[in-house]
Amino acid sequence: MLLFQGNSMQLARSSFGLFLRNCSASKTALPVLTLFTKDPCPLCDEAKEVLKPYKHRFILQEVNITLPENSAWYERYKFDIPVFHLNGQFLMMHRVNTSKLEKQLLKLEQQSAGG
Repeated sequence: MLLFQGNSMQLARSSFGLFLRNCSASKTALPVLTLFTKDPCPLCDEAKEVLKPYKHRFILQEVNITLPENSAWYERYKFDIPVFHLNGQFLMMHRVNTSKLEKQLLKLEQQSAGG
């Protein structure tokens, strides 16, 4: 009987932990801002500096277009980096447009809060 109670307690603890993780993840799910870049890329470095005040509002994912596995992105953006996608959708290129970024982040945050 003690073994059963111990297992039940362990199951309750792990279920509660999973519940907390799910609640936490749903509240903190941030949009993904993808930066298509290469090395060197002074404009990309400049863009990352401009993005610093917003970094708590998205997850920055960098894609090096010169890597073999990213050849499709290289063909598409080789003359346009930096290029940004927000949650997989094209957002901007060449320079950070802070008003466009702010508008799209607010839109996503409102959707997240409402639903």
